[in-house]
Amino acid sequence: MKKFQVVGIGNAMVDVLAHADDAFLAENGIGKGIMQLIDMPRAVALYDRIGPAEEVSGGSAANTIAGVAHLGGRTAYVGKVKDDQLGRIFAHDLRAQGAVYETPMATGDAQETGRCIVLVTGDGERSMNTYLGWSEFLTPADIFDEQMAEAEWIYLEGYRFDGPASHEAFAKAIRACRGAGGRVSLTLSDPFCVERHRDAFRRMIVQDVDLLFANRAEILSMYQTEDFNAALAAAAAEVAIVACTDGANGAHILSGGEVWHVPAIPTQIVDATGAGDLFAGAFLWGITHGHDLPTAGRMGCIAASEVISHIGARPEADLQALFARHGAL
Repeated sequence: MKKFQVVGIGNAMVDVLAHADDAFLAENGIGKGIMQLIDMPRAVALYDRIGPAEEVSGGSAANTIAGVAHLGGRTAYVGKVKDDQLGRIFAHDLRAQGAVYETPMATGDAQETGRCIVLVTGDGERSMNTYLGWSEFLTPADIFDEQMAEAEWIYLEGYRFDGPASHEAFAKAIRACRGAGGRVSLTLSDPFCVERHRDAFRRMIVQDVDLLFANRAEILSMYQTEDFNAALAAAAAEVAIVACTDGANGAHILSGGEVWHVPAIPTQIVDATGAGDLFAGAFLWGITHGHDLPTAGRMGCIAASEVISHIGARPEADLQALFARHGAL
């Protein structure tokens, strides 16, 4: 038995969550419902303009790993923070969930711990303004071969393609994991991230990925089509398992020529941050605990429903209890 069921690699971030209206987004040049990269001066300026805010440890893959850990899975995370106040908060919160976090903290004044200013509008949509900080500078030296070899699955965050040495870091992790019989999952993260790195994504998908996570907008961007079914089919021709979320329409799971549609779990949307992250976490927990793909997809939809019912991208309710209540356990 391997030490870890899932090891995630991604942008280690602290989320700064605040409410805003569409007028505020327009006045400040913020694209609604997407992630925009910003520099430190922009991060400071936006922070000064927003209303009351809540600081919550985040980062897409870190949220996924926190979900796996919350469910009791054996899990670890790799992501770069600075040895500063936000960095220490991030490390504490992730370890408190039960995940192993051993990435060496950075020092020096060149960058700070990354943070994402998440503006939540009245419809629950989130618009993310991300200062990557030290998370951008994850390198192969931060990837420990022994840890990757001890993973049943590694989970790679598409946002991390924006770092100068991240592609090499991912390649090192993939070699160590697959060389020891592990498998590779990848989340596309954001349609604009796909636009920036489509060729690199495509090479990795075709050569190394066993499980692809995406949402409707991301998979359409990846395969450059407006035909959703065609995009799903194209992905399924390249990877063993595709798990694609579709908002209120639930999720679509494809594998081995079969297709399953999993309905969404209705809930009041308070904050959509982390919906895809927790879907992936619950899905990975499900398949590493012997559940079939449609059941894992249902678990993913249940977890996504829970996390969008409150502020913040980490689960607050007992997810296993929710699985049982909805007949998934």
